[in-house]
Amino acid sequence: MYLIIGLGNPGPRYELTRHNIGFLVADSLAEKQRIVLSQGKYKALYGEGKIEGCDVIVAKPMTYMNNSGQSVKLILSALNIFPTRVLVIHDDIDLPLGKIKVKTKGGDAGQLGVRSITEKVGTDQYCRIRVGVGRPDDRGDIVDYVLTPFPEADTQLLNEVIEKAVIKVEETLIEMNKRNNKTGDRGEC
Repeated sequence: MYLIIGLGNPGPRYELTRHNIGFLVADSLAEKQRIVLSQGKYKALYGEGKIEGCDVIVAKPMTYMNNSGQSVKLILSALNIFPTRVLVIHDDIDLPLGKIKVKTKGGDAGQLGVRSITEKVGTDQYCRIRVGVGRPDDRGDIVDYVLTPFPEADTQLLNEVIEKAVIKVEETLIEMNKRNNKTGDRGEC
């Protein structure tokens, strides 16, 4: 079983903000794979299904970004999933809009949702899909920037970025599963 986490903040106020790109990608992935996300335990919207032959849970923590680790820890503990079988999708201000990178472990680069997960789970040994949202042009306040909706002019680009990120999640999951088959039960990214 693999756990795919999209990071973001719940509620309509945050729906199309840069900080919610993880939610947007998780929603698109779930829709593409016909996985229904619904409220339940674990302080998350989540659903179970198969992607590329792998059993997965797609989840969106409802704890707000900075407390995402609470939800992730609950899921891992309840379902006995190794952190190395976790794939977290999140915004990254150090990448321009449209750039997507996979990170296999390491620091949080100031991303507080990632920091929360690392602290609650007790390791940084999980996979991340970093989705670039860029930085403010005027060196303005980062918090205001990530909590501001994408401009309408970026709608087409945003849709393309979400589609690219969904494909990257699927490719990364395939790669994780191949490594799992070679290394035993840990599913390293």
